[in-house]
Amino acid sequence: MATKTSKGGAAAPKTKAPKAGGAGVATLPVEEAPKASIGKPRMQRHYEETIRPRLAKQFGLKNPNQVPRLTKIVLNVGLGEAAKTPRLVEVAAEELAQVTGQKAVITRAKKAIANFNLRAGMPVGCRVTLRGARMYEFLDRFVNLSIPRIRDFRGLPSRSFDGRGNYTFGVKEQMIFPEIDFDKVEAVHGMDITLVTTAGRDDLAMALLREFGWPFRGETPLSLQVA
Repeated sequence: MATKTSKGGAAAPKTKAPKAGGAGVATLPVEEAPKASIGKPRMQRHYEETIRPRLAKQFGLKNPNQVPRLTKIVLNVGLGEAAKTPRLVEVAAEELAQVTGQKAVITRAKKAIANFNLRAGMPVGCRVTLRGARMYEFLDRFVNLSIPRIRDFRGLPSRSFDGRGNYTFGVKEQMIFPEIDFDKVEAVHGMDITLVTTAGRDDLAMALLREFGWPFRGETPLSLQVA
């Protein structure tokens, strides 16, 4: 194949087509390129930077995967009056969505119970399962904002572990959450909150919650201790 020559007689330099995926391929501008999420919840940063190495040193855990961590937080609202007034379930689901920032799932009866006028499939409550960033954000708000609003608070029970590192406790009224508007509350109800961890043991899970500033009964939270 003949090469083209310039007017002076010298051969013109050949130009190579840019390879696929090479430097010559046009890329998206920086403003249009996909970006990662900016920042992390402060509770998550506190766990990664402070709590995880402290627990590994305290219990002699050499493998990072052995250090316990939170996997999810489950909020469950049960309403016995829902059989008579189904609207209570809808209101409770809306309030739970306001508190957690996530849509609640309606729970329904699995069996029919004649004494309670309950049929299978009737709504009896609602629940929300939080993971990831929303889980840490809810934990931060609950420890620092909601717990101080509990009336006559003397600490949360330290014997509510299930033997496998999971912790469950009850809240008597939903108005401890600052997201709830008192004027719009139709009925006062409580809820059960479960913190699921990878500890596998109660002592590891208790140490993990204690590092998060959990106010166990008879103890001073770590976040309030003065060195």
